[in-house]
Amino acid sequence: MPLRCGREKTATTHMGKPSQSKPPSLAELRREIDRIDEAMHRLLMERGDIIDRLIAAKQTQEKGSAFRPAREADMMRRLVDRHKGILPLDTAESIWRVIISTFTYVQAPFSVHADLSAGDAAVRDSARFHFGFTVPFVPHPDAPSVVVAVSGSRGDLGLVPVFGMAGAGAWWSALESDAAPKIVARLPFVERADHPAGVPVFVVSRAAADAMVREVEVWSVRLAGWTTAAAQAVAPLAEVIAVPDRGLDSAALLISVPQGGSIERVTDTLVQAGASVRTADLVGSHATRYRVSAEGALPVPTGR
Repeated sequence: MPLRCGREKTATTHMGKPSQSKPPSLAELRREIDRIDEAMHRLLMERGDIIDRLIAAKQTQEKGSAFRPAREADMMRRLVDRHKGILPLDTAESIWRVIISTFTYVQAPFSVHADLSAGDAAVRDSARFHFGFTVPFVPHPDAPSVVVAVSGSRGDLGLVPVFGMAGAGAWWSALESDAAPKIVARLPFVERADHPAGVPVFVVSRAAADAMVREVEVWSVRLAGWTTAAAQAVAPLAEVIAVPDRGLDSAALLISVPQGGSIERVTDTLVQAGASVRTADLVGSHATRYRVSAEGALPVPTGR
């Protein structure tokens, strides 16, 4: 009988049947887990060493918040793109958010000021999910007081629910001047059904200009003639939040213009619908919202 070459040789038992490799024991598997846990811890400490060198290189003289919305949005997108296996995406995202925010805090301590007018629990969940428990949490009764607190700080962040209480009025008008903080992000970075911190919030801060992501521009617009027809005309072009304007105008709008659009097209559409646009001021920008389907399909970036 001809012999098989080494690559084709199959181990057999004394009965002539192929043998099966012995499955690893529980003790062996637990040792593997311990090895991975230790490796992750060492990598976190190594990350801390690099952050320490980064602080020395920057000499902590940068103005504004150490928050880097453009970089963080990119990091979270890459996390989603590579994620697989039985670990829930919520858990992976939460771990990364705590790591990122804690090391940001180590670089330049900051507090998170939160508008709780739309509900305490949901906003606290969002703050803790995205910034962890190391970063101080400061509650506020409304959006204007959050903006005041952030304006008086060097690098604090403010969280304001996107769809909050209308009683606060056009809180975003306080962001119109060049010296004012701006909307720098919209959380969560990754949107999906049943997100544990799914309430949409704007992040207000004095982020450095080179740290901003400008995929979606956010504008404060004041106009007269805000009607149902005007709202319907502009809806396909941008996300609009409208409140009554206590001044001479009939409404104050916060308009999020997606990448590829323009505020000029939005205001032209409003005028064609019978409105009269008084002012339009850029009050911030943020990353394109990133959505993941409930079925676990590839993430789909959306225009708003």
